[in-house]
Amino acid sequence: MPSRRSVLAATAGVTAGLTVGNSAYGFGSGGKNADRPSADDKKLRSLISRMTLEEKVGQLFVMRVYGHSATAPDQTDIDANLQEIGVRTAAELVARYRVGGIIYFTWAHNTRDPRQIAELSNGIQKASLDQPRGLPVLIATDQEHGAVCRIGTPAALFPGAMAVGAGGSRADARTLGRISGAELRAMGVRQDYSPDADVNVNPANPIIGVRSFGADPDAVGALVAAEAQGYQDAGVAATAKHFPGHGDTAVDSHTGFPVITHSRELWEKLDAVPFRAAVRAGIDSIMTAHIQFPALDGSGDPATLSHPILTGILRGELGYDGVVVTDSLGMEGVRTKYGDDRVPVLALRAGVDQLLNPPTLEVAWNAVLKAVQDGELTEARLDESILRILRLKSRLGLLDRPYVNTKDVDRVVGAARHLAAADRIAERTTTLLVNEGGLLPLSRRTHGRVLVVGADPASPSGTTGPPTGVLAAALTELGFGATVLATGTAPSAATIDEAVAAAQAVDAVVVGTYNVTAGSQQQRLVQQLVATGRPVVAVAVRNPYDVAQLTGVRACLAAYSWTDVELRAAARVIAGRVAPRGKLPVPVQRADDPAQMLYPIGHGMTY
Repeated sequence: MPSRRSVLAATAGVTAGLTVGNSAYGFGSGGKNADRPSADDKKLRSLISRMTLEEKVGQLFVMRVYGHSATAPDQTDIDANLQEIGVRTAAELVARYRVGGIIYFTWAHNTRDPRQIAELSNGIQKASLDQPRGLPVLIATDQEHGAVCRIGTPAALFPGAMAVGAGGSRADARTLGRISGAELRAMGVRQDYSPDADVNVNPANPIIGVRSFGADPDAVGALVAAEAQGYQDAGVAATAKHFPGHGDTAVDSHTGFPVITHSRELWEKLDAVPFRAAVRAGIDSIMTAHIQFPALDGSGDPATLSHPILTGILRGELGYDGVVVTDSLGMEGVRTKYGDDRVPVLALRAGVDQLLNPPTLEVAWNAVLKAVQDGELTEARLDESILRILRLKSRLGLLDRPYVNTKDVDRVVGAARHLAAADRIAERTTTLLVNEGGLLPLSRRTHGRVLVVGADPASPSGTTGPPTGVLAAALTELGFGATVLATGTAPSAATIDEAVAAAQAVDAVVVGTYNVTAGSQQQRLVQQLVATGRPVVAVAVRNPYDVAQLTGVRACLAAYSWTDVELRAAARVIAGRVAPRGKLPVPVQRADDPAQMLYPIGHGMTY
């Protein structure tokens, strides 16, 4: 791994070349000046004054729930709800706990198709508004695009953050947010846990990686601000995550408790930059990280539970008074030190407003209630967070227009102009890293027969892929004779032999790689394909760092994700239909000597 000094040096001067399209800063009403007392505050405080303590506690929680319908989910989803939450349906969840928010997941069967999502959203709103003093629910999801995407086709799916970083266009980032936001709003989703504001300076980062715009903090900040502007222009709350910065860790906070060893000075120069940009830009919400950051708080507490980090730094030093939401409270990073009954209480004491997805809602809800009854938390402290949440709901128009018109869904979601915009943006992100002897673009005359092999990781949304099939279909549509042999992320010796044999009958091989490591079976597959003498084109479908492990390939492209829009763009580049325009947003170190640079930020070839 490169030193922090070398990474910072590698980013110097890059931001000056970032494409400017529209103003990157100063939009919206969130962030530093978002929650200045307004004429609406009197009305909102009046609403809060009429709420019972139990209703106030519920308003702080954002919870998962299984099922495609608020009132009539499938039996398997009813069973899952009973086991995990103690209710049968989303409507029962809202009635019992009066939750202020619900988060949609693909695996919870919330996101089958756009019209169903809209009807689920309306059903949830009705269930909440039917309650005494009922308030609209803030429905959220993680629609980052690329590697994290909860709602799939026919919705427009865009390149992920690192791909957008490779494109370097603020205008494209804003367009992505505006279109994705319009589609989410049409389905009743009004808070998106995106964009990712982490600066990815660790190639071994197992949880951020391509979810980050890159390794240059200023470039990341500009794109975070632009994408957030797009979402908020569309009437959807954007969320910068994961404060105070999750970009330099080799531990996944879902399964462990990462420790960030940056100094305070480095944090100011690196991790803080995109969050400051987000605050200046008026971001509606900021998500916390379940990481330990000793330079910011020496207590050993995760940032999510840290008063010095959330109240002292985020609210005090950065001047942020918008909504602060935790990352999922079911993740190991926040559960390592304290029990599930203490975590939500400590998060509120630290300065959090929304408590996201506790493992057991009954435990968390009752813990907060008891903390107020026992005097550990004051009711005034709850009111402070509820006011921020209601301000956000008011700005989004939820207090006046909580329902969506399902007739708008077919007109807005997956509109032809949206899909075309996604394709155009993707074409500007594909990065050509290697092109020995000018192999690319491939000629149909000399390399008309193509074998496509490689990894087929699962679709982030469950609606795209498989990658090898998408690449082959796109090449076929472009006039090549493409055949497919999926070899997986760890091909067996027999599978490698089969691929080598198939390569003998074609003019070129395209191999999709996914997080290649030294000595891995994927690396062995590529080496043996190169040994056939057939020209090999590698397409890194996740991390661009793969190129360091792929010696001998004649050409290598970075696609940054394995969703269809990015793979189709890569195929168009291979075929010469469009020229590659992406530039590396992260440095790539040599595999044999990580202290040495193989390709710097900004590297990218064209033709």
